Amino acid sequence: MPTAMDRPHFIGIGGAGMSGIAKILAQRGAKVAGSDARDSATAEALRALGATVHIGHDAAHLAPDATCVVVSSAIRADNPELARATELGIPVVHRSDALASLMDGLRPIAVAGTHGKTTTTSMLAVTLATLGLDPSYAIGGDLDAPGTNALHGGGDIFVAEADESDRSFHKYTPEVAIVLNVELDHHANYASMDEIYESFEIFAGKVVPGGTLVISADQPGAVELTKRVRDLGELKVVTYGESEDADLRIHKITARGLTSEVTVLLDGKLLTFTVSVPGRHYANNAVAALAAGIALGIPSRNLAGALKSYTGVKRRLQLKGEAAGVQVIDSYAHHPTEMTADLEAMRSAAGESRILVLFQPHLFSRTQELGKEMGEALALADSSVVLDIYPAREDPIPGITSALIIDAARAAGADVRAVADKDAAPAVIAGMARPGDLVLTMGAGDVTDLGPLILAELSK
Repeated sequence: MPTAMDRPHFIGIGGAGMSGIAKILAQRGAKVAGSDARDSATAEALRALGATVHIGHDAAHLAPDATCVVVSSAIRADNPELARATELGIPVVHRSDALASLMDGLRPIAVAGTHGKTTTTSMLAVTLATLGLDPSYAIGGDLDAPGTNALHGGGDIFVAEADESDRSFHKYTPEVAIVLNVELDHHANYASMDEIYESFEIFAGKVVPGGTLVISADQPGAVELTKRVRDLGELKVVTYGESEDADLRIHKITARGLTSEVTVLLDGKLLTFTVSVPGRHYANNAVAALAAGIALGIPSRNLAGALKSYTGVKRRLQLKGEAAGVQVIDSYAHHPTEMTADLEAMRSAAGESRILVLFQPHLFSRTQELGKEMGEALALADSSVVLDIYPAREDPIPGITSALIIDAARAAGADVRAVADKDAAPAVIAGMARPGDLVLTMGAGDVTDLGPLILAELSK
């Protein structure tokens, strides 16, 4: 552990990425402290590891003997704790630099892509742990089992999400890199697909000499990136997918309720394994994880058998419960591609059941650029309720509201209504439901908190 990480202070310690780093440092023996806007189960988990977690942001929360202050790109320059760190001359470290330092001396696997990072990272972490390899991992969501987003393991493998949103994934030097897909997103930081490609090219160039890039052979953006990086030094490129020319080719995906059976063609032989979550996109993520494990030298049959032990990650089609014959499921999908994939997965699993969606748009900039496509995705549901935009780190953009999505959804033939009052939404969607229906809470914001409230309304 670098000396500067002995007594770190995290601003926004409860965030998915920040909390993972804080947990690993605490498990390595650092005296961790930090603050967050509100109390949470994550804050309690950190306290259980010995961390000090303050609620609210105040300069007084920063201990004068802190060795560094860790921030993410979401922390604004006028944050009082950040200003105090500057006054005291305490080094300020970006989250990505802190994560990169945790990987030093280990065998990192960095998972990148516009969608699917959390699921694929989780699949790898669980699979490697099942095989007794005791990996360290830092994930953007809590695993269903063992229920945490980060762990300091005793093995030499470190599995981490590589976030492209702010170009921070350029900080990592993985032995194996995965690129699941390449699409235009994070519009506040990227103006065009050319900028996205350039950013992913830099990431691929960070793979250690002799290392491996595992990349989709199906997704158009990934195919274009493959053409651009084929001649990068000593980089070994392994493609996977349903395309005939994929190095690891998906031969067949068979839906079996809320699971899938996947058969791949590897070195001229067929290999079949089970994925314990529904949908073709999750099956593809599992094959990417399989390819990464093979690149590390792990026998494919061992990996295939262990992949079945992955049972999901919170907020990725997570069953929250059932009441009055209605199942309530939580989806983190917030980009149109993700929304479409999750709705198609649920449609294949639902049979004759209706699918109702409570959708919360995430970010004004994303709604401005992709609102039409979000609305078209909602047309895959039987009925939808759309909340106001969750701003996260952004200020409002004049004229950008959920109406962009609602109008596009209606134009695509969707049955959709607006509910501006989030507190009223659980009763609204519960009132729409009937026995046998599936209700999805969908979005990257606090819509996830409404699942239990919907179940309570249904119970009435």
